Amino acid sequence: MTLETDDLRAAVSAGLISETQAASLTKLADERRGYRAATAEIDEPFELFKGFNEIFIVVGLIILYSGWTAITGIAAFSGSEDNGTSFLLFGTLQVAVVSFMTIYFTLKRRMVAPSILLSIFLGLGAIQIGFAILQITSSPDTMTLSVVGGTTAICLIAYWYFFRIPFSLMLSGLAVFAFAIGLFTTDNSQINDMSDLFLLSTSWSLSLITIGLGLCSFIIALRFDMSDPHRVTRRSANAFWLHVLAAPAIVNSIALTLYSSATLVSFLLLATFLIFIALVAVIIDRRSFLMSGIGYMIALVFTVLDGGYGLVVLLIGLGLVLLGSNWEKLRYKLMNGLPVFRGKDKLPPWKIIQKDTSND
Repeated sequence: MTLETDDLRAAVSAGLISETQAASLTKLADERRGYRAATAEIDEPFELFKGFNEIFIVVGLIILYSGWTAITGIAAFSGSEDNGTSFLLFGTLQVAVVSFMTIYFTLKRRMVAPSILLSIFLGLGAIQIGFAILQITSSPDTMTLSVVGGTTAICLIAYWYFFRIPFSLMLSGLAVFAFAIGLFTTDNSQINDMSDLFLLSTSWSLSLITIGLGLCSFIIALRFDMSDPHRVTRRSANAFWLHVLAAPAIVNSIALTLYSSATLVSFLLLATFLIFIALVAVIIDRRSFLMSGIGYMIALVFTVLDGGYGLVVLLIGLGLVLLGSNWEKLRYKLMNGLPVFRGKDKLPPWKIIQKDTSND
């Protein structure tokens, strides 16, 4: 009998073995059979749900939350003079109930989709607590983003620490970003347009915060990736969602700035930058890092170019198809062509070794 990678992932999800044991077993198998033979059929892990029962539960949770929102909303705005206290009470209760439900659906049942939805619900409860703090302390409106963002970040980080839900890590990053932007805009300029968060030419301080968020998320994601190069543990999923957060923050800031210049030099620099991002994605073997950035680029193409964007979209689509079809071959050639650098041996395997047909 042969154990596949999916079997190990299932064993980890079921709690039969630990993530460390799964990684050790995979490493041992790779050493015996050769890296490429063991990883040729492994794609970048991505899982939103394990079965239709999870979808059924998600629908139930959404209906349950809708009822909860209707009841608490009526109570909070029923004419009471102390709405801040009501907000704090219902927000705290929501966080507590969501945490209790997470113990069952995440720790016991190991469900993916309900865990993601519960992370969102907890974040909404934390936002409500943040608004309650604003009302109770009579804080000025300029502190809304920093107080709400900070409160939400603390709750979500604690939530991830106890339950290790990868999606909540991305939400934590967004909350930290809101907190940082709130601190800057408390005594300085306000955000007049979403482009202020990305354009280096008009609001360089805000865009630097955005790029800083992207770089920090990228570095943390790489640390997760390098601790699990075979991607059989939850650390790989943590890295996946952080890459989804990092790519738009980095790519959109530089891309929108170059687009706004509207010169031949800026367009050439943009093309060079996109090629560089594609190479980074191939090196770290993260299609999610590339795709989230490309998604923003497609949106920018439709936004910036009033007409004639068809050819640009066609070329981007063709490039993605060719890249996806030859990803492993390209990565093998690229990694072999690169000199040895720190951490290269901790990246996902790329060595092509002919499968040994003889008996082990």
